[in-house]
Amino acid sequence: MTLRSTLGAFLAFLYNSLISYVPLRFIRHWYLKIYLATFGAGNDIQMRSRFLNGRKISLGDRNVINFGCLLDGRRFFITTGNDVSIGPEASILSLGHDPQSPTFDDRGADVVIEDRAWIAYGAIILPGVTIGEGAVVGAGAVVTQDVSPYTIVAGNPARKIGERSKNLSYELNFRSLLT
Repeated sequence: MTLRSTLGAFLAFLYNSLISYVPLRFIRHWYLKIYLATFGAGNDIQMRSRFLNGRKISLGDRNVINFGCLLDGRRFFITTGNDVSIGPEASILSLGHDPQSPTFDDRGADVVIEDRAWIAYGAIILPGVTIGEGAVVGAGAVVTQDVSPYTIVAGNPARKIGERSKNLSYELNFRSLLT
């Protein structure tokens, strides 16, 4: 283990085990501005959200990441656009294992979540997926492939169930004090 990876593991431990439980948003955000690759303006990251290898996680502006989410940037990048809403206990994964590998090799890829995407409660986004602009991922969905812009998907595996209006103009402005 290198000094760099040891330091990264310590920074992740510090945030995930201690700071993410601090009920003051400004303290969590101060740390995340240092720990993550990019932390855009106006973000709201709620308590008990976890980040693995923050140097590979870039958040755009005005994102809301609800309580208990996991963003796993251990080897590949996770990038969000602006005004992205990620519901409670959702997981964004960029790394897993190849089930066909006799040596249990790692397999993964970058994850991209574009502007105004909405990921609902408990959804799981798997490695290599792009969630298009304005797309909606239903609660509990397991996304194994790209989701086209303004498409609504649900289920396991996630499948298209509808279309979202393309006339979106909102900017998220959620500011929790103690969550």
